[in-house]
Amino acid sequence: MNRIFLIAAALLFAFSLSAPGNAAGETITVVDTEGRSVEVPHGAQRVLLGFYFEDFFAIVGKGAFDRVVAVSLEPWKGWRHSQYEAYAAALPRVKELVDVGYEEAGGFSIEKAVAAKPDVALIAGWQFRGLGAEGVAKLEAAGIPVIAVDYNAQTLEKHLESTRIIGQVMAAEERAEKLALEYEASVLDVIARIKDVNGNRAPVYVELGSKGPHEYGNSYGAVMWGGVIKMAGGENIAEGKVDRWGPLNPEYVIARQPEAVFLAGSDWFGRDKAVIMGFGVTKDTTRGRMRPYLDRAGWGNLPAAKLGEIHAIYHGGARTLYDYTFLQYIAKVLHPEAFSDVDPVANHRRFYESYLPIEADGSFMVKLAD
Repeated sequence: MNRIFLIAAALLFAFSLSAPGNAAGETITVVDTEGRSVEVPHGAQRVLLGFYFEDFFAIVGKGAFDRVVAVSLEPWKGWRHSQYEAYAAALPRVKELVDVGYEEAGGFSIEKAVAAKPDVALIAGWQFRGLGAEGVAKLEAAGIPVIAVDYNAQTLEKHLESTRIIGQVMAAEERAEKLALEYEASVLDVIARIKDVNGNRAPVYVELGSKGPHEYGNSYGAVMWGGVIKMAGGENIAEGKVDRWGPLNPEYVIARQPEAVFLAGSDWFGRDKAVIMGFGVTKDTTRGRMRPYLDRAGWGNLPAAKLGEIHAIYHGGARTLYDYTFLQYIAKVLHPEAFSDVDPVANHRRFYESYLPIEADGSFMVKLAD
């Protein structure tokens, strides 16, 4: 009996050393993007994932969603419907995850979150702020450490910081570092190629295409696509006119005479006028939704229309570890000679092939005039 006990104990000890997530209960202290020092299990096995679903998988790798027990479903299935369906088809367990809700659609359910028994809650900075101090305190009082990460800031610093934080929490530091360095190199390459254009920044307009051509959608100030345009060497006409995001006055847009227009399209489920993009969507479908924008008053005479520089970009591609490919795309539109050897579409496809369980099969970067 003693011999059997010793063998069992040895096997248990060996498993504790080799199993991801440190079955022995090792914890580490992580500083999140809100500047909070939080003690978390190193290699969490039960994760509440609020956002950044693809980035999480890219960093953690194969089996990533086997370690997720709950999600905020609407920001995935609702906002990026075709992306969600592609993952659910490839990884059926995705459909079994507990939905804890989110702040703007019925509220975040603390009760459901606690019942799912996660080791850690990995949420976006905007979700952290939406929960507020009281909501975060309730989760932590229930033994669920809360870690905020932030790709929404759309800055190189926050992208690298967020990637390394997720790597720490999930004991995937090596893979996270590889992704961080690849991302950094790609962004710095764009910056290097446009270093001489500060005095020659073309006016650029970006609009969220969720409402269709009959109503002006949100544009972006210094965040999201606004930050990408600036990094790509363009003059974002919304900067200084909206705080974070909001619609611009149509007369102002016409008066600024943008030389390039980017419509941010997505999986706008059930919206028959919106700019549709995403997985399983053809470029012709996207172009069919783009053309009516040229019927807006004054749009046919915009320099962007005359130059053939009306484009659609996948809104789900911002705030991600592969959004450097959209940065490359915008930069190439604005400075074609400097990026003649760069293929953003191929780079986007390559990222999926390297790090994600699905293919980038659909409409993600589209020029209307092609």
